[in-house]
Amino acid sequence: MRCMSTAAHVGGSQVLVIIPTALAEGNFVGKTVSEELRVPTMQDKIWKMLDNSDAFIALLGGLGFLDQAGEENFIPHSARQVFISASTAEEMTDKLEDFVYELDPVAA
Repeated sequence: MRCMSTAAHVGGSQVLVIIPTALAEGNFVGKTVSEELRVPTMQDKIWKMLDNSDAFIALLGGLGFLDQAGEENFIPHSARQVFISASTAEEMTDKLEDFVYELDPVAA
């Protein structure tokens, strides 16, 4: 994730690192290149990520967040239509650019 956030930051994107205080103080992740927000718990991390993000990209081996968010109902069932998968970065970029959210009539 450090490589991804560094590349995004160098490319001019806004990057917000949200990390539990225990991990930040334990130096498990190293120095961040952008804004860092420390939160008390992993649950707080998930809520802050949901509050501050337009999209999430899970890399191979990085689906733990999505699994936990789904199990704990942080992502409402009506919003799960927004999960998009792709085999390449180019395909993901195309799908994200073309995506149009359709309001769930049951949730409306």
